[in-house]
Amino acid sequence: MTDADIVRDDDSPEWTPEMFARAIVKQGLKPVPRKAMLSLRVDADVLAWFRAQGEGYQTRMNALLRAYMEANL
Repeated sequence: MTDADIVRDDDSPEWTPEMFARAIVKQGLKPVPRKAMLSLRVDADVLAWFRAQGEGYQTRMNALLRAYMEANL
């Protein structure tokens, strides 16, 4: 199948990495663990940069921390 063969529906948005991360497949994949509330101190410029990326910045911060964790197992 090529990209030209894929039907694109204007009524449904394109999936983001965050949407894929929250999706649960009934067989084979484990659900994403529940999140815990945490107070975390980060440099003000780091937080400002993430916030400037728009809605979902906390999810992106979590995804980066998860990627680092998985790379260092």
